[in-house]
Amino acid sequence: MQGLTMDYQLNVGTILRRGEELFGHKSITSRLPDKSWHTYTYADFARRAKQLSLALRDELGLADGDRVATFAWNHHEHMEAYLGAPIGGFVTHTLNLRLHPDDLTYIATHAGDRVLIADKTLWPLVEAFKDRVGFEHVIAVGAGETPPGAIEFEDLLATASADDFAYRDIDERSAAAMCYTSGTTGQPKGVVYSHRAIVIHSLASTQSSSLGIGEADSVLPVVPMFHANAWGFPFTCTLVGSKQVFPGMHLDPVSLLDAFVEQGVTVTAGVPTIWLGILQALDAEPDRWDLSRLRSMIVGGAAAP
Repeated sequence: MQGLTMDYQLNVGTILRRGEELFGHKSITSRLPDKSWHTYTYADFARRAKQLSLALRDELGLADGDRVATFAWNHHEHMEAYLGAPIGGFVTHTLNLRLHPDDLTYIATHAGDRVLIADKTLWPLVEAFKDRVGFEHVIAVGAGETPPGAIEFEDLLATASADDFAYRDIDERSAAAMCYTSGTTGQPKGVVYSHRAIVIHSLASTQSSSLGIGEADSVLPVVPMFHANAWGFPFTCTLVGSKQVFPGMHLDPVSLLDAFVEQGVTVTAGVPTIWLGILQALDAEPDRWDLSRLRSMIVGGAAAP
């Protein structure tokens, strides 16, 4: 008896499509600069990611393989770029907010980034390197006045309709995202993540023997989206429909602990420095925060003391 074969590309589009079709009602929440919360659904997110994908090609003239740099905190617009670029055949290139302008200039130039998507709250840092790179387009994200010479993110999205988007069978071995190494023993080097690598990592992170991320979870990654793809959490959570909570620019222990409680966070992840600060806050006020819903605080980036 001849067997049936099921063969399709493991690409970021398969993650977004699954998130949209099965979990369109689930929420994605971001802490805004004024500390209020922005909440919308996976359906809203998917629509906007599709609009961005179309606008990058049709409005800004990008082609397959072109790099789209991001310079942003952890929030929903950054998430839209995370998936919106690769589903269009482009490559998301996250730039580290902590680097010196000289390093950012080298990295963005070496990567050949054509577009920069950056937070308005980070504009003083953006000004220190953007003109030295020669980006063709600079896109400003967030509330407030659009900086001179920049494209307003919302205006760019408005040029496209999600109804015109069609998922493509993008080669799973093509590039979807890239980050640069710290360059401790030489110039930083670009590390490319294939579509296939992202999907398989996401699947692995849902297994009970690893992180066990599931639909019932509320996940807040403190690990920056500009560092190693936030360890893959935005992709993993979209795959299984977890509630996603982004802390924005508010990374101090009290703000994070408040977020854990207010958003019913069950899983969070970050480096030891974050957890040591949180431990000090909890020791100082042991009865202030009810963390009974929190089941896992994942530590990475350095050995835990």
